[in-house]
Amino acid sequence: MKEFRAFAVKGNVIDLAVGVIIGGAFGKIVDSLVNDIMMPLISTLLGGKIDFTNLFIVMGAVPENVPRTFDALKKAGIPIFAYGNFITISINFVLLAFVIFQMVKIVNKIRLQDEEPRPTPPTPEDITLLREIRDLIKPKF
Repeated sequence: MKEFRAFAVKGNVIDLAVGVIIGGAFGKIVDSLVNDIMMPLISTLLGGKIDFTNLFIVMGAVPENVPRTFDALKKAGIPIFAYGNFITISINFVLLAFVIFQMVKIVNKIRLQDEEPRPTPPTPEDITLLREIRDLIKPKF
């Protein structure tokens, strides 16, 4: 039990847990950015109301009473090739990766600004003496 407690209380484990929790919440924000902002803009630019999640190819027989919508076909258990959903998730991933890259870049910049410049250690006395001797015997033309 002591070993588990030491592991669970380590700073790295806690940092990882906080990162996972924030990442989950941040994923929802990016998902909303993709579905609520980016996709409507893309569909408007493409000249229509395109919902990528409803782009699919039906791979099986569809009963007459099942509407040909993504949700209805999924609920009915009919196999579909949902390439539109894949496009949406891929755009979501690219945006998430870009935003995280920008955040890490900003945090690194702030970290570098907060760090105090390290003073250079004093030159050892023997090196200083050797430099003085070198300068004294250097030919003066």
